Amino acid sequence: MRALTEAEVRDSFVNATEAELERLGPPWWFGATLWESLDYLGWVDPALPERGYLVSETSFGVVGVILRLPKNRPHGRRALCSLCWTQHPGQGALLMVARRAGKAGLNHNTVGTSICADLACSLYLRGLRRSVGGGRMPETLDQDARIHRLGENVEDFLARVVDSDAPRLA
Repeated sequence: MRALTEAEVRDSFVNATEAELERLGPPWWFGATLWESLDYLGWVDPALPERGYLVSETSFGVVGVILRLPKNRPHGRRALCSLCWTQHPGQGALLMVARRAGKAGLNHNTVGTSICADLACSLYLRGLRRSVGGGRMPETLDQDARIHRLGENVEDFLARVVDSDAPRLA
């Protein structure tokens, strides 16, 4: 992923209200981001652990979405991230929901998928982080192909959130 500025990140959110954008801040580690190791920028808000952010370059531009994480997180079962296919025990992968952009979002329509709870799919695929008690699913794809699949999965998820005919939420 290419390095993004704070302004590019802030301007990318398609499902954020003006009030949410005012409160939105980059992650504390933004200045030290290793962009070449990321396929998307993702973080959980430390002040609101039920809110996450995902920003990615797509074929339709740089797109950011606000994610809602579950309040009551399941314990004791394994979950598989739908983006990177990393298996996690307990709370390692969660159903995250994004309000759709535009009029659909104003009508409370959402899109959800199971994502690594720490939004670190890129690091799991590159072996820079390990899922304790879980791990990668056995497969024959090489690392480059898995990284390509992650990019496609992220873009597909973001495409379901974006409504190209609608302006940002009011």
